[in-house]
Order: sequence, then C-alpha cells, then structure tokens
Amino acid sequence: MNDAEYALVATAAKAVGVTVAGFFAKAALNAAHDPQTSAAAIAGRREAVIELFTARRHLGQIGNNLNQLTRAINSGGRPTDIQLDVVLDSVRQASARVQDATDQLLEDG
Repeated sequence: MNDAEYALVATAAKAVGVTVAGFFAKAALNAAHDPQTSAAAIAGRREAVIELFTARRHLGQIGNNLNQLTRAINSGGRPTDIQLDVVLDSVRQASARVQDATDQLLEDG
C-alpha cells in the first residue's frame, strides 16, 4: 500500500469513526461475507494489470518495427504502404488496449 492509498483508507476510517485497523477488519469481514463479489473485483483488477503489461510488450514490439523502418529510410529505402499500415494499426491497437485497461482499473477503483 502506498502513502496515497493509506491516506485514503485513513480518511475513510476517520469519517466512520474507527481506527485504520478497525476499518481494515470491517472491510475484511464484509469481503469474507461476499466472497464472489470480492473475488470478481480482485480478478478484474488483475486482468487489467495483465492487459497493461501485455500492451507494454506490444508497444515495445512496435518500437522495434519503427526502428526498422527508420533504418530503412536512413539507408535510402522507402517503407511500403503495407509496412506503414501495419505499424500504424499496431499503434492504434496498443493505444486502445492501454486505454481500455486503464479505464477498467479506474472503474474498479
């Protein structure tokens, strides 16, 4: 838990008049009473994080493709329209994946 997350929990605990430890205990008990909802929330965040890591790898591959195109251009070559379309399509897909995963993380709070 980072400082911002702790501050959020501490503020919530104070708002309901309990200690941070008491707040955690109550939250844990609530989660234990509804394990399906708790598991779904945890799984949703895990899937979003996995998707962000996958998109990050995809962006690295795109960077490699861009470097190859740049080398070709610097050597006097010209990339084909198909090569450019493939790279641009990859950029669009990776960008959409990052946005979707980020939106999911923000929704799950």
